[in-house]
Amino acid sequence: MADALVSIDFADPTESLEKLSDATDDRSPIQSQADGGIVAQLRLDHPDLFLAPTLRDVPDVTVEPDYWTTVEPERTLVFVTVYGTAFDQFETGLETDPTVTDPVLVDRYPDRRVYRVALTDRAVTFTATTAAVGGRLLDLSSCRNGWQVQLRFADREQLVAFNDYCRDREISVTVDHLRVSDDGDDGVVALTAKQQELLTVAHEEGYFDVPRGISQDELADRLDVSKSAISQRLRRAIGELCASSLS
Repeated sequence: MADALVSIDFADPTESLEKLSDATDDRSPIQSQADGGIVAQLRLDHPDLFLAPTLRDVPDVTVEPDYWTTVEPERTLVFVTVYGTAFDQFETGLETDPTVTDPVLVDRYPDRRVYRVALTDRAVTFTATTAAVGGRLLDLSSCRNGWQVQLRFADREQLVAFNDYCRDREISVTVDHLRVSDDGDDGVVALTAKQQELLTVAHEEGYFDVPRGISQDELADRLDVSKSAISQRLRRAIGELCASSLS
């Protein structure tokens, strides 16, 4: 739950951040939060989180927001890519979802569809607050109980401020992973955080062994995403690795 975040003990990187900041102050006239920091992988749940009612009714899809924009005062449009096969059920859910209105099918592909929706006043969001407290959104996708999000904060105070926002609005926060970000810690070149996590788990559990130690269905259950999303994510991750390594 939300209180779990503030009760977790981890090394406070403030001292190292200050030392690094002192070392770079003479090279840049602007404030820097680029060194160190905290990376948090969280699962967020609330009855009125953006698209949460649809996600609960249609668990066999994975939704990844592409971008959002405010086109006029108090009207925010969000473009999302939906992976899976239950598109009809997803569209039915959009029609009755109280967190969105005016759904539009923007594009169609064999393995995914792109939709545009407008936020309603009822929708609970967290991206603006992430920026307001000084954090940065690294990754965002749906899971069976809401949204899985990866955020980077410059220090513990920013993380606690985000947690306080969630607690005040009764947003459930489950901590999957917390780590202190190292300098230059960008993961594997060309891979997103979700792709890197998938390949890491697949490798550790023997997906690439003969015979396989874990199936795609089991990977989907392990990572709490749809089975079709696992297949597409594996294909894209391996393709990105090949393009990066062989180019």
